Amino acid sequence: MEAAEMRQRWCEVLERMAAAARTAGREAGDVRLVAVSKLHPADAVRALYEAGQREFGENYVQEAEAKMAVLPPEISWHFIGHLQTNKARNVVGRFSLIHGVDSLKLARSLHDRARAMDLVQDVLVQVNLAGESRKSGILEGDLPPLAEFLAGSAHLQWRGLMLMPPFFDDPERARPWFARLRGLAESLRAGFGLPLPDLSMGMTGDFEAAIEEGATLVRIGTRIFGERDTN
Repeated sequence: MEAAEMRQRWCEVLERMAAAARTAGREAGDVRLVAVSKLHPADAVRALYEAGQREFGENYVQEAEAKMAVLPPEISWHFIGHLQTNKARNVVGRFSLIHGVDSLKLARSLHDRARAMDLVQDVLVQVNLAGESRKSGILEGDLPPLAEFLAGSAHLQWRGLMLMPPFFDDPERARPWFARLRGLAESLRAGFGLPLPDLSMGMTGDFEAAIEEGATLVRIGTRIFGERDTN
């Protein structure tokens, strides 16, 4: 895809995000775009960065590391993929936000690495509300021990929740799942006395419904970059 077309698509996404925020009585600035650049070349990221985009999402550690080596250090990288415990050392301190913390074991590994580096790492908890076996995320019933650990962690800053709802052709069918995540966040805020300001939910096919239900971060790739080259 030509850079000019990609920038045009990016602008259209930002306009639609702002419109969805207004529909919900929110400010456009309440919602941030994470441009999902996985499997797209560094040149595509650079073109969007030069247009003004600053936050990019990656799923694979090695691919992200290669891009970080050649792209501006001002980029804010988000790790949005499934993270194995043995990869914790590769992401702490390199990504501004880790979206997919889904187990106490992983949280402990991230905490230990952050403590060793003497820093605080921002994280989200990925919740598998639908209990889908093929998707990552902690089940809601298993959440309390992880939440308690994160609430007391000195080296992990728990920022909120992340969701990948079941796939639907109609984004309205995803809306109840977004509403459920918002409700869960409200309960956790009250229970732990934490702000938990971020809800990472909404992708290319359903981001407007997610914004109307309270998303603060939307993860959009295909609508901006086009189809990925998986060869």
